[in-house]
Amino acid sequence: MNISASRQATIHAEDAAVSIPVSKRESWDKRAQYFSRHAAATGYAGAFIKIIQTFRSWTVLDMACGAGTIAVPIAKKVRSVTAVDPSKEILNVVEGRCRIGGITNVKTIQGCWDDDWDRLGIGIHDVAVASRSLVADNAKDSIAKLDRSARKAVYISMAVGSGPLDKKLFESTGRKLDTDRDYIYYYTILHEMGIMANVAFIPEYRRNNWKNHEEALEDHRWMFNGMTKNEEDKVRAYLKRNLVPVLKHWRLPYSRDCHWAVMWWIK
Repeated sequence: MNISASRQATIHAEDAAVSIPVSKRESWDKRAQYFSRHAAATGYAGAFIKIIQTFRSWTVLDMACGAGTIAVPIAKKVRSVTAVDPSKEILNVVEGRCRIGGITNVKTIQGCWDDDWDRLGIGIHDVAVASRSLVADNAKDSIAKLDRSARKAVYISMAVGSGPLDKKLFESTGRKLDTDRDYIYYYTILHEMGIMANVAFIPEYRRNNWKNHEEALEDHRWMFNGMTKNEEDKVRAYLKRNLVPVLKHWRLPYSRDCHWAVMWWIK
């Protein structure tokens, strides 16, 4: 399956809300795994699943599942999960996590938003989920597909504002960060579709503590798809100007917390 260079992917990359062009599958894979680990550490997945209030009898569709941020933990609470993602490598990660955790009720399907879901065999589920994974360019069609695939309810989540991206650091490279398509953009689409969605917010702590400047740089590479040498130099310069020493570590002198908006509707 080919993923075009112009396709917009949401960070969860899974991980999300702020759209970034992804030109290489390897880049997307690394981001998905990064966000999966981070989400587990920050409690995002647990908070998201708590909002859903699962039932053991449910079947769940996790669309654009990434490395299983939601699919793996929710599988322990429901009858079955269908995890769909365009990357075979990422689905291998999901399957590996299931094997390690002794989880046998997760089915993986390689596919994306634009595919024919009937041909993929995705089917109908009790609940459909898209955690930080909607593609902005086709949001209305994607939401309609999710809605048709759910008997009981649909849950989606998107970033508030710039989400997990450090806006100041990002724009220090000369790139412009477009935050016009945060959760308000998607909520407006839901309203236009006649969907009265509930909204809840999940706070998420962003790391702000590094041993040295190099570790801080490496921890931010995921934000820059195709980072050039010039951009790397600008990021280094920004960190050198702004990192401050605190108890033998280095920090940025401003809050790095972000929020995710979970929007859901009962069928």
